[in-house]
Amino acid sequence: MFKSGETQKEFSVGIIDDDIFEEDEHFFVRLGNIRIVDAPEPVEPNTFCYPKAVLVSPYVASVTILDDDHAGIFTFECDIIRVSESIGVMEVKVLRTSGARGTVIVPFRTIEGTAKGGGEDFEDAYGELEFKNDETVKTIRVKIIDEEEYERQESFFIALGEPKWMKRGISALLLNQAVELVERKLAVEEEEAKRIAEMGKPVLGEHPKLEVVIEESYEFKSTVDKLIKKTNLALVVGTHSWRDQFMEAITVSAAGDEDEDESGEERLPSCFDYVMHFLTVFWKVLFACVPPTEYLNGWACFVISIIIIGILTAIIGDLASHFGCTIGLKDSVTAVVFVAFGTSVPDTFASKVAATQDVYADASIGNVTGSNAVNVFLGIGIAWSVAAIYWASQGQEFHVQAGTLAFSVTLFTIFAFVCISVLLYRRRPSIGGELGGPRGCRLATTLLFVTLWLLYILFATLEAYCYIKGF
Repeated sequence: MFKSGETQKEFSVGIIDDDIFEEDEHFFVRLGNIRIVDAPEPVEPNTFCYPKAVLVSPYVASVTILDDDHAGIFTFECDIIRVSESIGVMEVKVLRTSGARGTVIVPFRTIEGTAKGGGEDFEDAYGELEFKNDETVKTIRVKIIDEEEYERQESFFIALGEPKWMKRGISALLLNQAVELVERKLAVEEEEAKRIAEMGKPVLGEHPKLEVVIEESYEFKSTVDKLIKKTNLALVVGTHSWRDQFMEAITVSAAGDEDEDESGEERLPSCFDYVMHFLTVFWKVLFACVPPTEYLNGWACFVISIIIIGILTAIIGDLASHFGCTIGLKDSVTAVVFVAFGTSVPDTFASKVAATQDVYADASIGNVTGSNAVNVFLGIGIAWSVAAIYWASQGQEFHVQAGTLAFSVTLFTIFAFVCISVLLYRRRPSIGGELGGPRGCRLATTLLFVTLWLLYILFATLEAYCYIKGF
C-alpha cells in the first residue's frame, strides 16, 4: 500500500535453503490488480477527478536462486611462486572455492624440474589434504635445502591430484536416492539427473599445478657482493704484466666464452676468427700498452685507459667533421647521423649481450648509462673544461653557441618519453615483458623505435637547414 507522498515500498520473499546440489532455479514476481483506495475530492463542484494509476514495464521480476551446495573447486592461488633458498620450510595454500559441502580428499605430490628432490635441492613431499565440511583452505609444506649458491635459480612443481568426495552427508543421501529413483524412470530423465549429480562433484580449478622457483638467498648474495667489493678485482679480471697483454693481443684465439669443446679438446680458431683478428689487431696492440691492473691498485690502468679513449674520441670527432665537410653536411647533422650512430650501435649490441647473459636488466642499464656518461664526459665535459680554463687564464670568457641543441634535446626528450611509455606498457606479463615476447610484439616495438630514430634524424636535419624553425 502506497500512501500519499510515498514513492517506494519493499516486500520480502522467503527462500528455502536445502543441502542438495542442483542447477540454478528461478521464479517470477508479478505486480497486478492495481487500484485506488482513497480518491481525492474534486477541485470544482459538479466535476469528477479520477487520478490515473497504471502498471508500466517492467512489472514482472525474474528471481534466480543460485545453488551453493557444490563440493568445491580446488586450486593453488597462482601458477608460479618464487622463494629464497634460505626459507627453510615453504608453505603453499590450496584453496577451496565455489562451494564447501562435504568432506573431500585432495592428493598432492612434488615433481622434479631443474631442481632435484630427494634432499638435494628440496625434500620430496606427497600425501593427501582432507577438507572437512565448510573448510576452505589447507597448507602444503615443503622443505627447501640451502646450498648457498650464488645466482641460483632452479624450479620444481607441486601438482594436485583428482579430488575424492569421501563423506557427503545429507547431500549425498539425497543425491543417491534421486539417482535410484530416476533409474526407474525414462532414460532421458536418468541422464539429466546423473549430469546434475556429476556437476556437484569436487573438481580441480584454474591452477592445479604450481611452479616453485628457488632463488639465491638475498643475505648470502649480499655477503658475497660485499666480499667481492673488498677483494682486489685485479686478481679476478685483471692482468699481471705487459708481456701477457701483448701476447694475448697478437694471438689468434677462438671466439666464445669457452676455449674447449664438449670433448675437452682445445678449439681451433675459425676463418672468421682470423679475419676479425687482423681487422682489430691494431686496436688490440694499442690498448695492450695500457698498464696492467696490478699497478697502483688499478689506478694506472684506469687513468691511461681514459686518456686513450679521450684521444680516440677527439680523432674520431675530427674525422667525422672532415667527412661532413667533404660531403657538404653541417656539423650538427654529422653529429646526429654518423657520430651518434657510430657510438650507439656498439652500445646496443653490448647491451643485448648483457641482457641475454644476465637474469635482470641491471647489466644492460649499467652498460648504456656508463657508455653514454663516458661519451659525454670525454666528448664535451673535458674538452669544454680545458677550453674554459684556458680562456679564463687569458682573462676572457669561453662561449659556446647553443645552435640546434635546444631543439634536439626537446625532440629527444619527447621520443624518449614515448620509448619509456612503450616499455612500461610491455611490462605486462601477457605481452612478455620489456624484452622478448611474441614475435608480433618484438617486430612492432623494433619498427616503432627505428621509426622514432629516423624521425629524429629527419627533424634535426630539417631544422639545421632551416626548413623548419626550432627554438
